Amino acid sequence: MDLNSKFSQAAVIAASIAFLGMCINDGIDDFANKDRKVTVKGLSEKEVEADKVTWPIPTKELGNDLPELYQRINVTNQKVKSFLKQHGVKDSEISVNAPVVIDLNADQYNTNLRAYRYNITSTITVTSSNVKLVRGIMARQGELLKQGVAVVDGGYENRTVYEYVAFQKMKPEMMQEAIKNAETTAKQFAENSNSKLNKIVSADQGQFSIDDRDQNTPYIKKVRVVTTVTYSLKD
Repeated sequence: MDLNSKFSQAAVIAASIAFLGMCINDGIDDFANKDRKVTVKGLSEKEVEADKVTWPIPTKELGNDLPELYQRINVTNQKVKSFLKQHGVKDSEISVNAPVVIDLNADQYNTNLRAYRYNITSTITVTSSNVKLVRGIMARQGELLKQGVAVVDGGYENRTVYEYVAFQKMKPEMMQEAIKNAETTAKQFAENSNSKLNKIVSADQGQFSIDDRDQNTPYIKKVRVVTTVTYSLKD
């Protein structure tokens, strides 16, 4: 083997040793940093007005003659529907549920004398995206009293419900904001620990919730997203 060949082999061996040393060094660095992580939560929160309202309007009739009661219910329903349409509610936003009839004499465990046998409840429901309009009409229910129509308490099952259905449109923006806030927190942690923020190791899709802002303003919603992000750290 001539001198040039020996020199070439030595150069190749030296280069290989240098490359191997670099790989070992990187491996040691990776091993040293592999457990250095920080997990933080990012929050995004907004207040929005409801964009859908479901308003049940229950009325009640008491009596002993079913045909007469049904006639009275129909007259009452017509008055309620006329009242709603007069104030801007569309026909497509009004639905009339089937009357619920309770035969008080059918209760064999109650032997008290009753003035009436039948208790009939009829419910007209308004479902609309014009929340402000419907809320204004609610404040004018007293006008129905002048027509002899008394709206009764429908209980929990017939409560007015406000929703925010446009939520899907704002999800990407809120998720981005939550991740940005998580990154800000992680950077502060890294700075305090004399480290630098590296890449994201894991992140969830975020937990979204929509709640009433408070019990007095159910038509104002608080939309909230919390995401958990884990970052790796480096020197």
